[in-house]
Amino acid sequence: MHVNLTDEEIAFQTEVREFFNSRYPQEVLRKQDDHEKLGKEDFVAGQQALCERGWAGINWPVEYGGTGWTSTQKHIFFNEMAAANAPGIIPFGLGMVGPVIYTFGSKGQKERFLPDILASRIWWCQGYSEPGSGSDLASLKCKAERSGNEYVVNGTKTWTTLAQYADWIFCLVRTSSDVARRQEGISFLLIDMKTPGVTVRPIITLDGEHEVNEVHFEDVRVPAENLVGEEGKGWTYGKFLLTHERTGIAMVAQSKQRLTSLKNELAESPPSATLDDFKRKIAIVEIDLLALEYTELRTLAAIATGGAPGPESSILKIKGTEIQQAIDTLFLEWAGYYAFPFVPTEFETGFEGERVGGHWAAASAPRYFNNRKATIYGGSNEIQKNIIAKAVLGL
Repeated sequence: MHVNLTDEEIAFQTEVREFFNSRYPQEVLRKQDDHEKLGKEDFVAGQQALCERGWAGINWPVEYGGTGWTSTQKHIFFNEMAAANAPGIIPFGLGMVGPVIYTFGSKGQKERFLPDILASRIWWCQGYSEPGSGSDLASLKCKAERSGNEYVVNGTKTWTTLAQYADWIFCLVRTSSDVARRQEGISFLLIDMKTPGVTVRPIITLDGEHEVNEVHFEDVRVPAENLVGEEGKGWTYGKFLLTHERTGIAMVAQSKQRLTSLKNELAESPPSATLDDFKRKIAIVEIDLLALEYTELRTLAAIATGGAPGPESSILKIKGTEIQQAIDTLFLEWAGYYAFPFVPTEFETGFEGERVGGHWAAASAPRYFNNRKATIYGGSNEIQKNIIAKAVLGL
């Protein structure tokens, strides 16, 4: 896709490119290029570099420290970030709970939490899914009972990404069961992970990594002032947050960068009938990605005018994750048998052995396995199709 840029936008593009070339932590970029595992400190270092430049609150209102960028500037930034192979921004603070707090939170909550979120001084995780309450999120059972100036929380959240690093968790909790609709008894609560009664248990994923967790709450006492907005309105706030999450899940710029990397690999291969067929498969994915990019630009334009992403975020989520998985499959197919014998320790910092098949081939299998979940998190793609049918098609 070609966007006609003004002189000012070209200057901005140059500025962003120079930032990633010189002012962004170069060791983090090296680890990315070498497919090494990134730790919490790596993500925080990158995000704090963005904050120091004034570029952390990309979609935030200017009055809360946001960039005030146009949709085109956001498009430029994400493309340059992907081209530099910088890791994505961890979304739980900057992309999820931050917008909920500055939209629905109290003045005290904004003053207390937003500066630390913007500066990545605290790490957040998301407490939505529960055992038995994933796609049917309204059936959640984690209970928060009011006791004086506190809520007492009991229950379990699962698939909690990077909770092992988190300082705080934002949760949807049930504050009432005596309601006509299950959604009306849900509230949005902020919980300090250091509170007595909070237990984090690791869940090891198919690629052998500790990325997700189960978080258990046993008589966890939470100050009532940590309730966001009104009691019983958590479903509304949760849906608002999910539209922001689903928009980010599309990862258009990253998919473009990965396709470019794959095509660069093909350019060094001898011509063959098999290669021609493989290029045809790439072209099909590339066409889908181009169409998705137009949709993302329309969504960014809506956000830039003060709105929030609507049902189009579900379209971005569906197609974005399907394209990511299609690219994973292409990498795996191209790596062939070199993708099979991956060893997790190959991706640890300081590994001195030789990776089987080279860096990108060795990394293709764990990425393929890990990313099978992409069509599920943020609301499964089946649920997104229901949202589109209702909100867009009126069915």
